[in-house]
Amino acid sequence: MIRKMKELLKKARGEISTEQLIKMGLTVGKNFNRRPGCIIDYSHCFLITIGDDVTFAPRVHILAHDASTKVHLNYTKIGLVEIGDRVFIGAGAIVLPNVKIGNDAIIGAGAVVTKDVPAGSIVAGSPARVVGNTAEYIEKNKELMTLSPVYDHTWTLSHGITPEQKRKMKEDLRNKIGFIE
Repeated sequence: MIRKMKELLKKARGEISTEQLIKMGLTVGKNFNRRPGCIIDYSHCFLITIGDDVTFAPRVHILAHDASTKVHLNYTKIGLVEIGDRVFIGAGAIVLPNVKIGNDAIIGAGAVVTKDVPAGSIVAGSPARVVGNTAEYIEKNKELMTLSPVYDHTWTLSHGITPEQKRKMKEDLRNKIGFIE
């Protein structure tokens, strides 16, 4: 029932399913996690390759074409988009044509990616620029986990978090970050 509701919502928002995009030529690796509201360029999806263990947060846009030249030149620019393995693309980020994102990269929320992203990099901003490296970021957060509240999956809405757990989580997270499975 929940799955059917999610599919109806996607259709109402005009989203094309990952399965349909694959039929149209999109290449996707294993464990692709596409959150709600993501737009993958359906008209040129065959120019897009997504690696293994990739997550798109809500409202990510992946574009393999740019029609800014259509009125003046009567042609639209197109380019390949290649997204490596173990990449996270944050909410509202936009990836433009002719961009390669290397393995283990993190794209910050709202970033506009206009150029290639080196493997193991963190990029943010508009236009996106390198602001750090993934290995250092992960190590910093491992250390932070030892000082922060950490919750398992039972503390989520999809696994029936209780009102008492919600209250405790709000209390625990006052003025600090936490982590959830």
